[in-house]
Amino acid sequence: MGKSPKKHLERIKRIAKKNGTPVFILDHEKIRQNYREFKESLPRIQAYYAVKANSNPEIVRTLYRMGASFDVASFPEFMIVHNNIKRLSRKARQDFIWDKIIYANTIKQVETLHQLDQYKPLVTYDNIAELRKIKKHCPHAGLCLRIRVPNTGSMVELSSKFGAHPGEAVDLILEAFNLGLVVEGISFHVGSQCNNFENYMQALQLSASIFRESGSRGHTIKILDIGGGFPVRYNNKAKSFRVLARRLNAEIDRLFPKDIEILAEPGRFMVANAGTLVAKVIGKAVRDGKTCYYIDDGIYHTFSGVIFDHCVYPIKAFKDGEKKVSAVFGPTCDALDTISVAEELPELELGDLVYAENIGAYSIASSTYFNGFPPAKVVHINR
Repeated sequence: MGKSPKKHLERIKRIAKKNGTPVFILDHEKIRQNYREFKESLPRIQAYYAVKANSNPEIVRTLYRMGASFDVASFPEFMIVHNNIKRLSRKARQDFIWDKIIYANTIKQVETLHQLDQYKPLVTYDNIAELRKIKKHCPHAGLCLRIRVPNTGSMVELSSKFGAHPGEAVDLILEAFNLGLVVEGISFHVGSQCNNFENYMQALQLSASIFRESGSRGHTIKILDIGGGFPVRYNNKAKSFRVLARRLNAEIDRLFPKDIEILAEPGRFMVANAGTLVAKVIGKAVRDGKTCYYIDDGIYHTFSGVIFDHCVYPIKAFKDGEKKVSAVFGPTCDALDTISVAEELPELELGDLVYAENIGAYSIASSTYFNGFPPAKVVHINR
């Protein structure tokens, strides 16, 4: 942003006072910076933004303008991206879909497959039933086989639900070709917010082995999708993305020829640090000797990532003062709506503002209307 932290805080405080709370402030310059960092650090890899991390259409628009590609996991997400290309010529639209969109949900409803077929997208699969379903309902799609790889040490584990066993991979590739479909790629995901870089190394080696075996059986694979998991600096325990990038570059160059297209699905990495939530203290009590603050956003809203994403978002105050351990609750009538039971905060009063940074990913995306409380208002800056 090019501004000091103090000036930034003054700005978001002004935005909150103007728009009311809770307010979710999305900084598009941060998104552009993240995209540039990804491309500069991993020059061989095509970045497909994982729309599920935050599907706000303005984010998609910003990344589209930057030249990004997109990973979608539902037909509505597909259409958010498609909105940006609907005015292109038919050929340009189809080229974009082929070159810059992957439908990376391995399980798809029959109705969704019918909707997708006219667009001839690249879609993932990881089992024989899905393969036959695609053949029947979306035969014009290109295929990418997702394999199961280690997710050890990742904040969000995915391998228990997705991915074919590597030992079954080539059989699933051969079966697709036997059905008259075309497998273009192999994909994997090491788990979201991965702090164990060996997951990537093992996954790359498994993929290279499948590439070789498939080739020896007469079917050359041309695309490798290395998924997401790229770590965000939520705290000092997070591993360095730059270190990971150097290791990925070296291992990809060692294992895969230059004519193999490499893509990735960064979601969290693109938007986590672009989001700031400002909320207001609406209640205050002392319970069992601890000061408890109730704010107008919570677990059922922007802080949903505490539950669904296993993420911690420290609550900070705009005012100074001696800090003491306090609890922070959301506004709903559910005790689950507990943001933190050990937040260090100064003495706050009703109407004081608090904020949480690095809350741009997997937060407002899963916000609800529980208890009749609407999601936070979204305000865009630096578009």
